[in-house]
Amino acid sequence: MTVYLPEEFTERMSRQLKQEMPAFLAAYEKQPLRGIRINGMKAGGERLFVNPPVRIPWAENAYYLDAGSPAGATVWHEAGAFYIQEPSAMIPAAVLRARPGEKILDLCAAPGGKATQIGTDLQGKGLLIANEPVPKRARILSGNIERMGIPNAAVVSADPRKLAAKWEEAFDGVLADAPCSGEGMFRKTPEACREWNAAAADGCAKRQREILEAAVRMVRPGGRLVYSTCTFNPAENEENISWLLREFTDFAPEPFELPGIDGSTGMFCAYPHRIQGEGQFVALLRRRGDQPAGFRPNQSFPTADRAKRDCFRQAFPALPKPDLLFGNTLVSMPECPDFSGIPVLRLGLHLGEIRSGIPVPDHAAAMAFSVKEGNRYDLTEEEALRFLAGEALQGEAPGWNVVRFGGYPLGWIKGSGGQLKNHYPKGLRNSRLLAKKI
Repeated sequence: MTVYLPEEFTERMSRQLKQEMPAFLAAYEKQPLRGIRINGMKAGGERLFVNPPVRIPWAENAYYLDAGSPAGATVWHEAGAFYIQEPSAMIPAAVLRARPGEKILDLCAAPGGKATQIGTDLQGKGLLIANEPVPKRARILSGNIERMGIPNAAVVSADPRKLAAKWEEAFDGVLADAPCSGEGMFRKTPEACREWNAAAADGCAKRQREILEAAVRMVRPGGRLVYSTCTFNPAENEENISWLLREFTDFAPEPFELPGIDGSTGMFCAYPHRIQGEGQFVALLRRRGDQPAGFRPNQSFPTADRAKRDCFRQAFPALPKPDLLFGNTLVSMPECPDFSGIPVLRLGLHLGEIRSGIPVPDHAAAMAFSVKEGNRYDLTEEEALRFLAGEALQGEAPGWNVVRFGGYPLGWIKGSGGQLKNHYPKGLRNSRLLAKKI
C-alpha cells in the first residue's frame, strides 16, 4: 500500500518531525489499523474471539482488528456487542475518563464512537448528552447509541453556541472532537488526502475556535475539557490551545498518562510511526474552582401520567419505570435538563407506548437490558439472521419476549400459537447477512 502525500503537506511535516520524517513516511507504506471496542455494558465479549486478540493499550476492552475482518457484517455487530473504531480515535474519551454519575457533553459526537465509549464508562449512571449539528449525522449517532444500549443518553442536534447559551457551567466534562483538515486520516481515507489543501486548515482553525468558545462556557468550575482533532496541523492543535489559554485564563493544562500515551504537557499528538494507530491530537484542560454541575429542571417534556406508567410497568416489570413522555413514547430519564428550544432526537431510554390501551415495547428497551428471567427467547444463528431480515419465526414463547443470540439481545418478538411475530424495526432490517450465510 502506498499513499501519495501532497508536497506542501510533506514539506511542513518535515519541519515538524525533522529526523523522524523517514519513519513517518515509511508508515504510509503500511496498512491502516482497525480496532474493536467490546461493549462493557453487555457481558460476555470475550466469547467473540477465537484466538487471543492484541490489546489496544490505552482503552478499556479494546483490541486490534484484522484488516480483512468481517466483524461489521455479523449478528454480533447488530446486537451491539462491539463498536468498530480506529484505535487512535479511542484516546480522547479515554483521556476524559468519564465516571459513573457525572454529567458529560460530547459536543461533536457523530457517528458515535467516542459517545458510546463515554456511555460505557458512565455505566448507566449520570447523564450523557451527545450533540451533532448536522441532522443526518445526528440520526446515525442516535442509532449507534441505541444499538450499543446506552440508557442514560440524550441525542440533540444544535449549533454549539446555542447549547452554550442554555447550559452555562452545566457539565463535569466536555469533549470537543472538532471537525478538522483530517491529515491524520490520510492512510485510512485516501480521499481525504486528495481533497487536502493548506488553506483549508486556516478555515478549520477558525471554526474550531468558535466551537471551543462554546465548549469552555459549559464546563463547570473544577470540570474538565478535552479537545481533539484527527490532524497533525499545529494551527488546529497546539496553537488553538495556546489561544484558549490566553482568552480563558481560568483554564489550565492538566497532565495525563495512559499506557503508551505521554500527556505530561496536557497535550499529545499521535503519529502513525510512533504508535499503532492513525493521527490524533488530544488536549486535557481543567477549569479552576469547584462547583457542582447542574441544569435548570426539565420544562420540555411532560411527566408520564400514572395510568400509563402503571399499565406499562404491569406488562414489563423487568424494565425501568417510565419517567417522561417523548411524543407518545414513554422514556426512562430520571434526571432531565431543560431542552427548551433544542432539537432532541433521543431522550434517555425509550421504553415503549400505550396504543389503544395496549403496552407496546420499544426496540431500544430490548437493546439496553438483558432480561435475566422469563420474557426471553434464545435463537440459533440462522434464526437470528432471519430475525434481522424481518422474517417471522416459529416457536413457543407466549407474549412479548426479548430475542437473544449468544446472550446478546436483538429485539422483540410477540408469540402466539407457535408463531413469533417479528418486531425488529423495519428501518434496521438487513437481509444481506442472511443471503451471505445461505
